[in-house]
Amino acid sequence: MAHPTQLGFQDAASPVMEELLHFHDHALMIVFLISTLVLYIIVAMVSTKLTNKYILDSQEIEIVWTVLPAVILVLIALPSLRILYLMDEINDPHLTIKAMGHQWYWSYEYTDYEDLGFDSYMIPTQDLTPGQFRLLETDHRMVVPMESPIRVLISAEDVLHSWAVPSLGIKLDGVPGRLNQTAFIASRPGVFYGQCSEICGANHSFMPIVVEAVPLEHFEHWSSLMLEDA
Repeated sequence: MAHPTQLGFQDAASPVMEELLHFHDHALMIVFLISTLVLYIIVAMVSTKLTNKYILDSQEIEIVWTVLPAVILVLIALPSLRILYLMDEINDPHLTIKAMGHQWYWSYEYTDYEDLGFDSYMIPTQDLTPGQFRLLETDHRMVVPMESPIRVLISAEDVLHSWAVPSLGIKLDGVPGRLNQTAFIASRPGVFYGQCSEICGANHSFMPIVVEAVPLEHFEHWSSLMLEDA
């Protein structure tokens, strides 16, 4: 999860987020090189009194500064489009979960099971136990098996919500009357935190998302316990 004074992204917990981190570094290096070149030109133009009539009016330079930005845009666009298609790919999911946004909590329904669903409310500050995070912990976590493709169907019952888990590379709006879908694979076990990323009302900041990725046998044990309690 994020921590104070953090400069970079959260550690990737899914293949898509790893690709997004690589693309971020790729684009940032291009921006850094362009900024360095522009700064050098500004300093050179301000600090020298020398002029050259061929530089001030040169067809070759105009060709370069027209073609070079086009090449740079292509170098940014190609990996960006690749990741965009990867994020939309949903191939044979092992589990489907429906996340419904309410004012102001999330409810989850495991559609592959007959009667497995629950509401997920934020734990009030006064009820937190040592080691739990304020404004991020919920009374029921969305438990998923690791290294398995998971499909998430996202909608809302009242107003616009947004189901976002940064370390998994997921951010998708929940729209009333519309069913959006996304998919992810948790590449390692852990607990991953997110929050509603749409301004959905007064308690918008108080509907956290907690995804817990566990080994398959632990998930089967958890699902059997939840079905017994239902």
